[in-house]
Amino acid sequence: MASVAFSWHHHFARQPGEHRRQRLCAMLREAINQGRLQQGDRLPSSRLMAADLALSRVTVEAAYGQLESEGYLLRQTGRGTFVAFSVTKKAQRQQLALPVKLSRRGNQILATGGCQDPLFPHAFAAGSPELRAFPQRIWQRLTSTLQRQQGMTLQRYGDPQGYLPLREAIADYLVQSRGVRCSAQQVVVLTSSQQALQLLAWLLIDPDDEAWLEEPGYPGARNALLSAGANLHPVMLDGEGAQLREGQPKLIYLTPSHHYPGGVTLSLQRRHAWLAFARQQRSWIVEDDYDSEFHYQGEPMPAMQGLDRTGRVIYLGTFSKSLFPSLRLAYMVVPDGLVDALCAARSLMDGHSALLPQAVTAAFISAGHFGAHLRLMRQLYHSRRDLLRQQLEQKLAESLVSFPTQGGMQLQVRLLYGDEAVITRTARQQGLLLPQLSSLYRHGNAVPGWLLGFSALENQEIIQAVDKLARIMESSH
Repeated sequence: MASVAFSWHHHFARQPGEHRRQRLCAMLREAINQGRLQQGDRLPSSRLMAADLALSRVTVEAAYGQLESEGYLLRQTGRGTFVAFSVTKKAQRQQLALPVKLSRRGNQILATGGCQDPLFPHAFAAGSPELRAFPQRIWQRLTSTLQRQQGMTLQRYGDPQGYLPLREAIADYLVQSRGVRCSAQQVVVLTSSQQALQLLAWLLIDPDDEAWLEEPGYPGARNALLSAGANLHPVMLDGEGAQLREGQPKLIYLTPSHHYPGGVTLSLQRRHAWLAFARQQRSWIVEDDYDSEFHYQGEPMPAMQGLDRTGRVIYLGTFSKSLFPSLRLAYMVVPDGLVDALCAARSLMDGHSALLPQAVTAAFISAGHFGAHLRLMRQLYHSRRDLLRQQLEQKLAESLVSFPTQGGMQLQVRLLYGDEAVITRTARQQGLLLPQLSSLYRHGNAVPGWLLGFSALENQEIIQAVDKLARIMESSH
């Protein structure tokens, strides 16, 4: 026991006396509860324990006395201090195996499987931005300046709605670049678009309410709505985008600028039709504009929200794709009547986003760096998309066909023959990620294939990845 005590020495350095006693009690309890100390084991005398841990003997005596009163230790005059009971391995296993009873909503959340993005952008992980071209020095300089000028202010609690200068910068950017009709008062800054979807599901959906999603569509939206108990219905697509159907949905989730995953743009006629439908049914339309910054042929169509005159459209955007994922900043533009409810719900979820990253992002946008970065990324991603399509046509034309797309960070490809699941599993074993198309369908008739991310891959990495995929495809039949 003396050697164990000596290994704990660093835990007590520079701790106040009362905290040292509490820490020693906690460590002894843990050692007994985890079975490292068994019934009948003799502990060092208070004098030896105090010497090993550089504590006062009074502190050790107080800890031993406390644990004796709790039933962990047995002290016998003239004999010493002993562990009073053992936790058997069988009991430990039984304790770990106890069933966990979740709420109905908890089970719904568990059934969705959650949302997990790849931690590293291996080929062909979808949706990852190129971080090697990010202007790190500019970001670091802005961070240093803001810390020096506003360090204490930016270390305090923040507004659940978001840092006002960032909301102003977002509103200005959206008005100019996306045709969104908004002011800073309608912008809510969040951690992610997934958080936005979860908040909207909580606030707008009651169990068994009807919600519509594109088929195929974004699984994060599906999971958020399912976790709120929504009754989901598919919205089918054609060459003009999402098709209207009959029903009375409470919420409609659309990706009109660049359908996820297919890439089709919702036509102007269809946009007006959807807005009229939402007005008539008093439905909410959630417009997820997740990657509209990366449009390669001509100018992207303005946001659908800009056509809305009755306050039925909620607009979502994120900096995870345009800047970097760990920034953890996204935003919503909402009708005035939703702002207070969203801020209250947000305050219950996680309070607010960190102030320093918000301030740096606001300065980055206002100084023109954001626009310059987007222009560079558009050129880079455009060339990488074209290279990927060229490589697929040269090496896999008999196995895969790519869907036409005018932008984005990934390319949808349909598998002409072979087993999607088997090839995906084999590729993963060889270090190649193939996000499956079939997982984006909920109501059958799934198209086999993959969503191949290219934005975070340099040219040589794209070529090597396609070569590896070609070898895997050849060996699969």
